[in-house]
Amino acid sequence: MLQQNSIQDYNVIIIGAGAAGLMCASKAGERGRRVLVVDHAKKPAEKVRISGGGRCNFTNINTKPENFLSQNPHFCISPLKKFTASDFIKLVEKYNIAYHEKTLGQLFCDGSSQQIINMLLSECEIGNVKIQLQSNVENISKNDQGFRLVINNTEFSCTSLVIATGGPSIPKMGGSSFGYDIARKFGIRVIDISPALVPFILNEEMLHSFAALSGISLNVITKCNKAQFQEGMLFTHRGLSGPAILQISSYWKNEEIVSINLAPGRNIFLELKNKKTLTPKQDVAAVMTDILPKRLAYTLCEYLQINGQIANLPDSKLKLLAEFIQNWQVIPSGTEGYRTAEVTLGGIDTNTISSSSFESKNVEGLYFIGEVIDVTGHLGGHNFQ
Repeated sequence: MLQQNSIQDYNVIIIGAGAAGLMCASKAGERGRRVLVVDHAKKPAEKVRISGGGRCNFTNINTKPENFLSQNPHFCISPLKKFTASDFIKLVEKYNIAYHEKTLGQLFCDGSSQQIINMLLSECEIGNVKIQLQSNVENISKNDQGFRLVINNTEFSCTSLVIATGGPSIPKMGGSSFGYDIARKFGIRVIDISPALVPFILNEEMLHSFAALSGISLNVITKCNKAQFQEGMLFTHRGLSGPAILQISSYWKNEEIVSINLAPGRNIFLELKNKKTLTPKQDVAAVMTDILPKRLAYTLCEYLQINGQIANLPDSKLKLLAEFIQNWQVIPSGTEGYRTAEVTLGGIDTNTISSSSFESKNVEGLYFIGEVIDVTGHLGGHNFQ
């Protein structure tokens, strides 16, 4: 039974109190709209809190359209021009939040992610935005005046409804497919979704050979489907992680090969041939420790069954070893899934929404923003921007 109260009326109702929802709410409030933000979580912006290792990689000074994946690659051009990384930095500086550039243009708080959350909440306060947490949206319908919603057994109405619910990535932080369900309810196309920016799992045979390498990290180049990234890679007890792996995971599909160069910028075959001349009696695995971390060097030699003094090895064996190091062909058995995925690939078809306003082209007053739409950024602050 609905509570017998009068309908609570707002100009704008935003479902989702994450970064996108709060930013939208603050701007709408600033423009004099009566705004309500609802979320099922106990606290707002939980994914912001854990982002960047707790320091929030809030933007990237090099953000450009090429840093985003979408079936409609032109969609993000207009939004990125309207609100740049410099615009967001000005907002951060307005609140005297100290920050630093880590690598590749990534900006992090010197303090904690909570500073960014507090900033967004303060901006909402300025616009008199009401935030209602631990709230379940039970029904949504459309009429000539706008939308009717039933939230926690109470009726609400609004002219503009904004879906900022994110995707199913990191479900323990509240990730779900709710936003896609709303889109389908109104006949809006949803591009197939999958986990992105996510670690790879290796098959049992590979894990058996490389299990001892968990915790080892090194700089690599990863390649898949014409995409390429040079960043860190980490061996884990389940497979491979680190920025280079997370980045390439967004381009990978089941059973495809990922090429990994474990020693970028070097000619390993030439180096091994030189070592054969200069230190002929040295064990090949020991030679390899000048190229790779010790445990990795010995493991690779054992895995490839290339052992003994380097002088006794034919060039064909050295070439095989060098080829493996600089073009390791990996077929992941899968990913760790939404449990650890930082974002969701796919989502609301951006051909169905306006790139200037994010309003649905078919349903007046209905907007989709943030991770729920089919725009997925590279690692490094692009998604937040």
